[in-house]
Amino acid sequence: MPDAIRAFAGDCTVETDDRTYRGRVVVLVKPDRTVLVHDTAGYQPVAWLTRADSVTVETGGPGFGLTARLDDRRLRVTADRIRKSVYRASRAGVPVGTHPESGGTLIRADGAVVDVDAGTRYPLVAGATVLESTCLDCGLPRMRVDRGATFEVCLDRACESLDNAVRERFDREWTCPDCGDYLRLIRRDGRLLAGCDAHPDCETAFTIPAGLVVDDCSCGLPVFETATGRRCLDGTCDRWDG
Repeated sequence: MPDAIRAFAGDCTVETDDRTYRGRVVVLVKPDRTVLVHDTAGYQPVAWLTRADSVTVETGGPGFGLTARLDDRRLRVTADRIRKSVYRASRAGVPVGTHPESGGTLIRADGAVVDVDAGTRYPLVAGATVLESTCLDCGLPRMRVDRGATFEVCLDRACESLDNAVRERFDREWTCPDCGDYLRLIRRDGRLLAGCDAHPDCETAFTIPAGLVVDDCSCGLPVFETATGRRCLDGTCDRWDG
């Protein structure tokens, strides 16, 4: 069970590089190998290692031992007897709906919408808003995204492509400032670009920012209203006076 939190509780000796503790504590081992030792006081652990390089648990013989190592640091927990529990776990996020197939709760966390039960992950593009409305085809929530205009598409890109929606609206809408041909909407190196692919020698390409087209720049390219202000499609444009 890779996505699980392991908990050990008992009268333990806890050794760090510079101190030794003894008490009835709870030791938590998270899926990313973070180890936390908690006693009854406050929220801060007595000892911890964040994302340890290795965590070794010894339960085969008499007693209990746990050793976590990170570079040259070591955390060691030992006990004569221990109680052990394993809990299925996931990231905690803002609930945004229910998966139509698994029935699991969908949460928004770490730039994606994740099914808490099944672990299915739907990456979100920058600036996306997850809506209460659902897709008529698959039942997943829809999302609203500003990419020159406002688009509402399914969360699952395999069901409804945001790229296709932006391409249908803006493909050939603008002219390449270097060769004069139309800019095409292309995906390259994981980014959605307005780029020139008409001439082999022209490598002009501009990332489509998260925002709305509100004006024209004196260079002929569109001006976008973004979260940080107005800017030309060409982020290095020397003719943009906004």
